[in-house]
Amino acid sequence: MTASKGYPNDRQRAVAIAHDGNDAPRVVAKGYGTTADAIIEKAQASGIFVHQSPELVNLLLHVDLDDRIPRELYLALAELLCWIHELERDATSL
Repeated sequence: MTASKGYPNDRQRAVAIAHDGNDAPRVVAKGYGTTADAIIEKAQASGIFVHQSPELVNLLLHVDLDDRIPRELYLALAELLCWIHELERDATSL
């Protein structure tokens, strides 16, 4: 899950991704304003990490719902997923 509010008067934006470990992650939810707020609230209530990244959100908003992310975003998303995995691993070892 990644979210962004890049500028003071900018509407909240959010994109949720799902990854089953096999194929490339896919976009499972995305939106602006109140829709973005609802996506973020649901993620947080479910214990899903919400990463703030205006650039990545802008790119992922161009991916259609339920489509896999394009190859051009593999590296950026792989780095993010590895970082989140490290955070989760560290949190469980406390």
